[in-house]
Amino acid sequence: MSMPTVGDDAPDFALPDENGAVHRLADRRGKWTVVYFYPADDTPGCTTEACQFRDLHDEIGGLDAAIWGISPDGSGSHAAFRAKFGLPFTLLSDEDHAVAERYGAWGEKMNYGRKYMGIIRSSWLVGPDGRVAAAWPKVKADGHPAQVLAALKAATAPA
Repeated sequence: MSMPTVGDDAPDFALPDENGAVHRLADRRGKWTVVYFYPADDTPGCTTEACQFRDLHDEIGGLDAAIWGISPDGSGSHAAFRAKFGLPFTLLSDEDHAVAERYGAWGEKMNYGRKYMGIIRSSWLVGPDGRVAAAWPKVKADGHPAQVLAALKAATAPA
């Protein structure tokens, strides 16, 4: 499936967090939401990205935005990852990768010459109207949260 681009309606979803509470993107109407897909909890690149989002959490939240990280990991893994690194934002479990597929964030990858299916690190900034305000189809973990914050600042700046 192709990835949503700027101006598209963000595909709606409902996924559980580490406590089993279901979070629906539709419930975020009227507010900004950062939706980022990452391969796995507690791996080097994913930890770098999550900790940088953690460090910018207050600034992003100050712009009336929430951060939602999504991976195929289950609730126990998410709970341990959040606790280990003090992550103050929501991590959602997409164990069957159905939501990742709807966002085009599930696809063929290659590592050490081996092809496999997995999460393509990617992010979307969803506006209060439910539309994609910014999209990053292939993300380098280090420095990406700062790009998201810059896009959010630009999108929320007075006209």
